[in-house]
Amino acid sequence: MGNADYVYPSAAEGGGSLHRAAIPPPQPFVKSLKNSLKETFFPDDPLRQFKNQSARRKVVLGLQYFFPVVEWGPRYNLGLLKSDLISGITIASLAIPQGISYAKLANLPPILGLYSSFIPPLIYAMMGSSKDLAVGTVAVASLLMGAMLGAEVNAVQNPTLYLHLAFTATFFAGVFQASLGLLRLGFIVDFLSHATIVGFMGGAATVVCLQQLKGILGLTHFTHATDLVSVLRSVFSQTHEWRWQSGVLGCGFLLFLLVTRYFSKKKPKFFWISAMAPLTSVILGSLLVFLTHAEKHGVEVIGELKKGLNPVSITDLGLGSPYFSIAIKTGIITGVIALAEGIAVGRSFAMFKHYNIDGNKEMVAIGTMNMVGSCFSCYLTTGPFSRSAVNYNAGCKTAVSNVVMAIAVMLTLLFLTPLFYYTPIVVLSSIIISAMLGLIDYDAAIHLWKVDKFDFLVCIAAYAGVVFASVEIGLVIAVVISLLRLLLFVARPRTLVLGNLPNSTVYRNVEQYPNADNVPGILILEIDAPIYFANSSYLRERIIRWVDEEEDRIKASGESTLQYVVLDMSAVGNIDTSGISMFEEIKNILTRRGLKIVLANPGAEVMKKLDKGKFIESLGHEWIYLTVAEAVAACNYRLHSCKPNLVTDEKAEPWNNV
Repeated sequence: MGNADYVYPSAAEGGGSLHRAAIPPPQPFVKSLKNSLKETFFPDDPLRQFKNQSARRKVVLGLQYFFPVVEWGPRYNLGLLKSDLISGITIASLAIPQGISYAKLANLPPILGLYSSFIPPLIYAMMGSSKDLAVGTVAVASLLMGAMLGAEVNAVQNPTLYLHLAFTATFFAGVFQASLGLLRLGFIVDFLSHATIVGFMGGAATVVCLQQLKGILGLTHFTHATDLVSVLRSVFSQTHEWRWQSGVLGCGFLLFLLVTRYFSKKKPKFFWISAMAPLTSVILGSLLVFLTHAEKHGVEVIGELKKGLNPVSITDLGLGSPYFSIAIKTGIITGVIALAEGIAVGRSFAMFKHYNIDGNKEMVAIGTMNMVGSCFSCYLTTGPFSRSAVNYNAGCKTAVSNVVMAIAVMLTLLFLTPLFYYTPIVVLSSIIISAMLGLIDYDAAIHLWKVDKFDFLVCIAAYAGVVFASVEIGLVIAVVISLLRLLLFVARPRTLVLGNLPNSTVYRNVEQYPNADNVPGILILEIDAPIYFANSSYLRERIIRWVDEEEDRIKASGESTLQYVVLDMSAVGNIDTSGISMFEEIKNILTRRGLKIVLANPGAEVMKKLDKGKFIESLGHEWIYLTVAEAVAACNYRLHSCKPNLVTDEKAEPWNNV
């Protein structure tokens, strides 16, 4: 039967004594602060494993925490090596052409792309916790670095300064990334929502593809701007300089890359065809140029690549440069983007293989490899999706696949760089376009439209900001929209009217359950968020509006007058002083209107603060219940057995006359 007919039990009738909402025992401030900090920064309790361990064991566990290779290394065997060897060679075939291509995207010498695929993967293999992440340079971060540094220093006119700034930006990106991990501030990266990342990555991929029109069409002069209008103006204002040889070569290799990717997607066991396609394109393109001397007919080639391993660049860090601030700014922004991509990719593949990775440890690993890399002529690296997907599909078992890739790159640096002399730039442009088309996630955008229209608008806004303004402005728009939505969730929490499900003591949202009955004389509201200064005024106004609307409904229907307002506090995890003041105001307003406020199921933190704020004393502890059902039952009993004017008696026990 519904609670409208519920008879409140008494001890005399065998109902037992009522359980009241308890006020938690007071805790010392230091202990309370310690618990809050622990929940904020150490939700996974990483120090748990060190409890009750000997000093020697603690040292070993500490080494295993920062260097996971110490844990899995002793168990490594030939069976695992076989799988990692195949994976490493496969991703190396992708890393070499992609590394050269992405370095050009950042306006850096192509050889830096190979340097960046040698040192950082070795560092990550020792410190990273992901088995599947394949380390290397990424297009979006490369484009962003090129755009931000290029706005201050011209890479063509002052290549040495530009190079030093790139190393400095990479160093500070690493410092920022590692600091986030060590200080347990990884949750900052989570402020970039999924919808924001989809839009931003899609926009950046579009911009990267547009930039490659320079290489595809064989243009020598091209705009430094990245927005759609500037790029199209630059392309179509130089139609007389388009080179059909580059266009035919570029379109041919792009078609080849897209066909191989489509085939590998349809036949996953032939993943290696798509993985080998970029290197195959480089080899075929180089042979074609060498045999036809196409470089003499307008087809631009890479030219000479410096032979040998990474030169030391620690002295090249521009710590005293007048452009020091722009290097720090570039490092932090590109570092956040690289970090978000690397951790998202690592978590995705960890989920497929049913193991967990520690986001904070990943930040330390990625940050360390960038700091060390910047001292050895490397620029920003992370875990790109395309390379990691190939690594996963190739059957990698551990991070040793990164070591194998690094060895393959090392051999290339030592012996094979002269072979890239005739590699046409147009082939690199085709490789970049092919990779970038995979980052434009149409399916994710369609899914956002179906599930959450606001998320879709966030996605489109981020995309439009990147494509029509610039990558930096697009990133700012993406972050601002993410924070705005977060603020909207906090500042405008939902309040719901609850009704009684027939033949039960369950109360649910009347919009979700149309068969839920209103309880005569009682308005039941659920507050669906913590109550803070940012939303307390809104909640006061919204609750009073609910009361007004309920009274208007009652007048129109001729039902019994409203006497009680029950607030379900189950979802209110916390409250501040503004929230307590808001409750005082609501209580006073309702009291003047002859109504009584009743609280149901407030949590421990809420009860503690309401008690310290003297609100419980003001309201009366007897008007706070463990469940909505108990609160409604008490109000129902009062409605049917007591005089109406006693409703405003704040200290009257609702079950005195049972």
